[in-house]
Amino acid sequence: MEKYDDIKYLSLLAKQYPTIAAASTEIINLEAILNLPKGTEHFLADLHGEYEPFVHVLKNGSGAIKRKIQEVFENSLMDCEKRSLATLVYYPEQKLEIVLREEKDINDWYKINLYRLIELCRYVSSKYTRSKVRKALPPDFSYIIEELLHEESDNNDKQGYYDGIITTIIEIERAQEFIIALSKLIQRLVIDRLHIIGDIFDRGPRPDIIIDTLMDYHSVDIQWGNHDILWMGAASGNCTCIANVLRIASRYSNLDVIEDIYGINLLPLATFALKHYKNDNCTTFIPKNTDENLYGTSEIELISKMHKAITIIQFKLEYEIIRRRPEFKMDHRLLLDKINYSDGTITLNNMTYELCDKNFPTININHPFELTSDEKKLVDKLQSSFINSDKLQKHVLFLFNKGRIYLTYNSNLLFHGCIPLNKDKTFKSMTIHGNEYKGKKLLDKFDSLAREGYFSTRGSTEKLYGTDIMWYLWTGACSSLFGKEDMTTFERYFIKDKSTHKEKKNPYYNFRDSEEMCNMIFEEFELDPAESRIINGHVPVKNKFGENPIKCNGKLIVIDGGFAKAYRSQTGLAGYTLTYNSYGLQLISHQPFKSIEDAFSKETDILSSTQIVEKLDRKKVGDTDIGKELKNQIKDLKLLLKAYRKGLINEVR
Repeated sequence: MEKYDDIKYLSLLAKQYPTIAAASTEIINLEAILNLPKGTEHFLADLHGEYEPFVHVLKNGSGAIKRKIQEVFENSLMDCEKRSLATLVYYPEQKLEIVLREEKDINDWYKINLYRLIELCRYVSSKYTRSKVRKALPPDFSYIIEELLHEESDNNDKQGYYDGIITTIIEIERAQEFIIALSKLIQRLVIDRLHIIGDIFDRGPRPDIIIDTLMDYHSVDIQWGNHDILWMGAASGNCTCIANVLRIASRYSNLDVIEDIYGINLLPLATFALKHYKNDNCTTFIPKNTDENLYGTSEIELISKMHKAITIIQFKLEYEIIRRRPEFKMDHRLLLDKINYSDGTITLNNMTYELCDKNFPTININHPFELTSDEKKLVDKLQSSFINSDKLQKHVLFLFNKGRIYLTYNSNLLFHGCIPLNKDKTFKSMTIHGNEYKGKKLLDKFDSLAREGYFSTRGSTEKLYGTDIMWYLWTGACSSLFGKEDMTTFERYFIKDKSTHKEKKNPYYNFRDSEEMCNMIFEEFELDPAESRIINGHVPVKNKFGENPIKCNGKLIVIDGGFAKAYRSQTGLAGYTLTYNSYGLQLISHQPFKSIEDAFSKETDILSSTQIVEKLDRKKVGDTDIGKELKNQIKDLKLLLKAYRKGLINEVR
């Protein structure tokens, strides 16, 4: 207690709590917070640019707001009124536009709905301290909302005061703004923390809207997915990642995101493709999910040529990394030199296959991995565009600031794909800079190297290695984000025999119902096997074929249920989400969402069903990670009190 370091630390703490009274008050406050109910956590994964269902699920808290409305107004409102109130909370601006057009007595409507919103807001805020609620209040209405939230329903003396506030809000024409503020406050209070478990990018139309929404969210963390790390590598200037990003965007007709949203000039790629693939119909490279109302025949033909052009460039660029990094052990993925260009076949594993596309105008048969002069110029231009895209850099910086490879939070282990394992259920290892890494240490090393790849000085060895690792995390056998032995990109494009398309999963996926494996992983990440869970996504759960997303008696939960339309034929759903409140965990499965416009104009909600994963004795803040921090603060404050009372530190009055 009387050690110099202890006194030095307590002296610093005393500047914040300069008296016995101040320290005592804070101890009482923190002890009270420990006994409040745990806040609700919301888990989403594999969003893949599907911004409309994402925005809606975020606004309705995966049904949490509807449940709160049911609890508050169970017997006092009809179902249609509850539905209308829920829509108002989700989309206040849009709903108000409709109401203003259709409602005859708008002031009466304002009064009724203001009282309903205040009652709902009072209910959802009841589990938080006044201080926390106050910090969440919109500045323009903070005092008024705080007064209304703490109205005592049985206090007749103040009833006129509260009625007067509502009446005045309507009279001075501030009801619309007040309703919007209350609705957004309810959305914020219903969910305490949001977890995004990877794959914001690719396939869907607008990943940028998802990231912009997350940047404005009050409390969020992100566990990177393999598609995210690919874009992060591209933004860092890795040309192989850039080629992969453009290939996938071409494949799913999403080049407008690249060009219109991120301002990356694709004219050089289009010009190159038209020059070198002018007489090639590129049938194998016709993009998926093309909307005939948006794309004409000539545009589809151009995208197909661009698609093929960037794919061949990708294979050449991958050669450079694979040769540069023998520790990646990916020589077997170099296939351009395995092609017999004279007869259009390729020999793999002692088997010869006919290619379904035999036209390779940019490949030098004697040096198949060598970029042509035109390809080099194109790659340089694309790299410059990605590095200099302000919006992309802003988004990727956010992913680094709020994200990481994995997260342990409230006894849960969150990661996108897998913990790489061997067939004998031991941790798979990888040698990096001469040192062997596996398990938690491997993931920590990947995380730090990815950051070096983005933040290190351009041209440095650290940046080059870090960006190469980002590409490896996209496709390497030891990557926790990829979770497979190989990515058979070439085979899927050029070989009809589907047996060559198979991508062997990491043994982790064979052991997901093994308690032994789950407990081994919990111990590796210093978590209690008795109360911990693994929550991940990445591999879509084939619900339509009877697969259960809850594995290993609830120790492992997979929440990739098909947000991306490309996966819904496999899953039979349109996404899973998970909530974890003070009473336990609920897994919510969602049906396809029509549109945001349909939601506010017709008051339709996303059809969802809830499954209780685990019901718990009501958890309090004291049972959470935040609770642990608060207990440490209380311990320090009690030491400060002791120092004051012993005269080791003087009070400042």
